[in-house]
Amino acid sequence: MNASDIMTHEVISVAPDTSVAEIVSLMLQHHISALPVVQDDGLVGIVTEGDLLRRVEIETDARRSRWLDFFAEAPTLAAEYAKSHGRKAADVMTANVVSVRADTPIADIATTLATHHIKRVPVLRDGRLVGIVSRANLLQALASRQQPAVPARADDREIRAALLTELGRQRWAVSRVHYNPVVEGGVVHFWGWIHSEAEWKATLVAAENIPGVRKVVDHLRRGSWLGL
Repeated sequence: MNASDIMTHEVISVAPDTSVAEIVSLMLQHHISALPVVQDDGLVGIVTEGDLLRRVEIETDARRSRWLDFFAEAPTLAAEYAKSHGRKAADVMTANVVSVRADTPIADIATTLATHHIKRVPVLRDGRLVGIVSRANLLQALASRQQPAVPARADDREIRAALLTELGRQRWAVSRVHYNPVVEGGVVHFWGWIHSEAEWKATLVAAENIPGVRKVVDHLRRGSWLGL
């Protein structure tokens, strides 16, 4: 499996000039802990909960004694000030973003997350943001592989692509940002949470009707959130 096989496609992103207030609102509304920052289709940064933790509004901004301030270099102090007082994504984001390609094997992704002590990584194809892989996505892939494998009638990637396309056509599929299908051996595993009972049933029906699908395994939660 590669990044494209398990990544979340419906990525909510913001522009460099998006306000911190709007970023916080989006995180709360969609139950997510990070937002990629995109400009001209290119990834320029990412804003995480950690980037927003030290804020002057909630009196959690970084504070040193005058003695330590004396030894801190000016660029460091300036960067901390911008993070704690900044009003736009460009001010608070992490600019040096660790990313992976769509064809990066999931074993390499796991190593990347562990090495850099991060919880998620953007997925790029030809320099453009196409998805995001979180620790939860990796665990979902691992759990899916614990099921007895059966030969697939169609390529797993084709099945997943067809399913995502079908769901993308449906106006009722409002929760797509919160759930993610993983296909292994023709078996579709649905992970995450979903908005309503009706949407849940329709989502499973959509998967069952994709050519090559041998079985649909439901790991979805209704009305609760599995954080990324």
